[in-house]
Amino acid sequence: MNIVTVGIADMKVSNDPSEVLVTHSLGSCIGVAVYDPVVRAGGLLHFMLPESELDHGKAKAKPLMFADTGIPLLFKSCYKLGAVKSRMIVKVAGGSQIMDQSSVFNIGKRNYAALRKMFWRNNVLIDAEDVGGTVNRTMRLSIATGELSLKVSGKGNRIL
Repeated sequence: MNIVTVGIADMKVSNDPSEVLVTHSLGSCIGVAVYDPVVRAGGLLHFMLPESELDHGKAKAKPLMFADTGIPLLFKSCYKLGAVKSRMIVKVAGGSQIMDQSSVFNIGKRNYAALRKMFWRNNVLIDAEDVGGTVNRTMRLSIATGELSLKVSGKGNRIL
């Protein structure tokens, strides 16, 4: 088993059954996992902010940092591996309220709202999610099986 780490404002896609994609420290950031069980291809995106309009320069240099530019890249990259949108299983985690206990910025909620809006416009349904709260999460996507395990701080591991 090869562990492939997905950093912050990063994405990895694969059709290699020996790989497990993992992203750590999902606080207000959101992890989006997609998987097509027919071609056994999937990907994992870890985005930080809702909209690229916030900083056009950064969006051009780091499109995976933003929901509105990162999510389309995730889907398109999986399509290149033979994935088909209608078969894709979509799972989401993160969007916590970390370091913003007073809810001044609401980055986690804004990230989740941007993701839902984008999915709604593109007829994408979320198959499972674990969002909100005040916890950090780690996601692991097995390319061999499509299984997504989630580690939630203080709550242990579970399959999402």
